[in-house]
Amino acid sequence: MSTTQNQVQIQKLIDRQISLPSPPAIVLQILDAVRKEDTCLQKLAQIISADPALTTKLLRVANSGIYSLANEVTSVDRALCVLGTNVIKNIVLSFVIAGNLRGSSNISFDFDYHWRRSVTAAVAAELLSNLIQQNGENIFVTSLLQDIGVLIMFLCKGDEYSGLLEERMTTGVTLRVLEEKKYGFNHQQLGATLLRSWGLPAAIAEPIRYHHDPSDAPKEYQQTAGILRIANQLSAIYTEANSAEKVRLVQADIRSHFGLGDEQIRTLVDDVATRSIEFLESFELDPGDIKPYSQMLQEANEALGELNLSYEQLVMELKEAKDQSEILANELHDANARLKELVFRDGLTGLYNHRYFQEVLSRELARALRYQSSLSLLMFDIDCFKTVNDSHGHPAGDLVLMNIAKVIQGAIRPSDIVARYGGEEFAVILPVTNQAGMKVFAERLRRSVEGIATRTEGMEIKVTISVGGACWSPDRPQVTREDLIQTADRALYLSKDNGRNQVTILTPKDGH
Repeated sequence: MSTTQNQVQIQKLIDRQISLPSPPAIVLQILDAVRKEDTCLQKLAQIISADPALTTKLLRVANSGIYSLANEVTSVDRALCVLGTNVIKNIVLSFVIAGNLRGSSNISFDFDYHWRRSVTAAVAAELLSNLIQQNGENIFVTSLLQDIGVLIMFLCKGDEYSGLLEERMTTGVTLRVLEEKKYGFNHQQLGATLLRSWGLPAAIAEPIRYHHDPSDAPKEYQQTAGILRIANQLSAIYTEANSAEKVRLVQADIRSHFGLGDEQIRTLVDDVATRSIEFLESFELDPGDIKPYSQMLQEANEALGELNLSYEQLVMELKEAKDQSEILANELHDANARLKELVFRDGLTGLYNHRYFQEVLSRELARALRYQSSLSLLMFDIDCFKTVNDSHGHPAGDLVLMNIAKVIQGAIRPSDIVARYGGEEFAVILPVTNQAGMKVFAERLRRSVEGIATRTEGMEIKVTISVGGACWSPDRPQVTREDLIQTADRALYLSKDNGRNQVTILTPKDGH
C-alpha cells in the first residue's frame, strides 16, 4: 500500500471515531493573512495587537535569550521586521493553540504536565536546530504540537484513553502501539491530520506524523522529524524520572545523528532547562523545580558523599527499590481498575451508574459547546414495569433489566455512553449527534426492546419503553446539563402521556 493510500485509510478511521475540534478564530485570521502575498506586515501586526495579552507574551519571547537580539523589541511591528513573518506567526500560533487546548488537570489527564513537557520540547528543538545550523523557522511550533494528538485522543475518548495511558505505564508497551491496536491509528497520525485540517502547512504537520519514527518520513521531513524525536528525549530529562539514563541515551543519539561533540551536548542539555524556565512562565505554566542537569549531578554527588555508602550497598538498595516500585505500580493499577468498576458501574446491569452519567454529561456538554458540535441525550424507562414485578416477582424484573441493558450495549457506538439512571429508567449520551440522528437511533432502540422476550420459569415477558430526547446544536442558545436532562425527562413523560411505546423529541429552552 502506498503512503498516500495509507494516509487516506487512516483519515477514514479518524473521521469515524474522532470529532476534530475547529481552530480558534485568530488562528484562521493569521494563517489567512500570511497566505496572501499582498498582505502587509501592518495587517498581521493589527491582528496580533488586538489581543494585549498575546502581544505581551510575544514581545517577552522575542526578547528572550533564545533569539539573542541586539536591541530590545518594543512593538509587534518591530518584532515582525527583526524576526520575520514566519517566526512571529509560529510564536503566536503556539500561544493561541496551547491556550485554547487547556483544561482542568485531574487524575485522568494532567493538562499542565502535557504543556510543560511540550514547551520544554519546543525549546529543545529550537536550540538543537540552531546548533546544527538548520533552517528552523517552523521548528518551535512543530515541536510544541508534536503530541497534540495525545490531547485530542483524551478529549474525545476520555476514560477509555486514560486506560491506555495507564497500560503504557504498567506494561512498558509504547503508547502508539496501544493506540493502533485499539483504534487503528496513533496520536502522530491524528495530530498531523488535525493540523492539516486547520490549514497549517505540511512543513509543520508532516514531521509530526513521523516524530517517533523519523526514518519512515519522506526524505524532506526526515531531519525535522529527527529533531522532534531528540527534543522529546531532552524534554523527558526534565519532566520524567530516571534522568541519568535518559541523558546517556540522548547523548549517544545526538552524537550519532548530528555529530556534535560532548561539550556541545552538555551545554545543550543545560540550556534546555534554563531557557525552558523562561518560556514556561510566558505560557503561564509553573516550571516547578527544573534545574540544569549539571546542577542536578552536582547536588546528587554531594548527597552521595554524605551517605558514605559503598558502591555495592547502593546497587543493592537501588535494585530492591526498583523491584518494590514495580510491584506497587502493578498493585496500584489493579486496585484502581477495581475501584473504578465499583464506583462507576451499576451492580445489576453492568451499565454506568447515575453518578458517572452526571460527570460524563457535564464533560460532553462542555466539549460540544467548546467545539460547536451537536450533543443528544435520550432518557427512557420501561412501560408498566411495576406490573412486571407484581406479577412475576422482582427476580424476573431484574432479568428484564439485564436483557434491556444488553440490547442497549449492542446498539450504541463506542463513543456513546449508556447509564442506568435509576430504577427502570435509563439514559444514553450521544456525542456529535444531531436531532435527526438521535431520532433514528431512538426508534431503532424502541423497536429492539419491543422485539425481545425474557424467559423465566416457563414464562415469556415482553415489555416496551417510552423514550424522550433532547438535542443541543451549535445554532441554539447555550444550555446547561440540567436543561438537557429536564427537557429529555419532559419528552419522556409526553411519550407516556400519549400512549407509551413511542419516542418524543424536544429542544432545550423552548421545548418545541
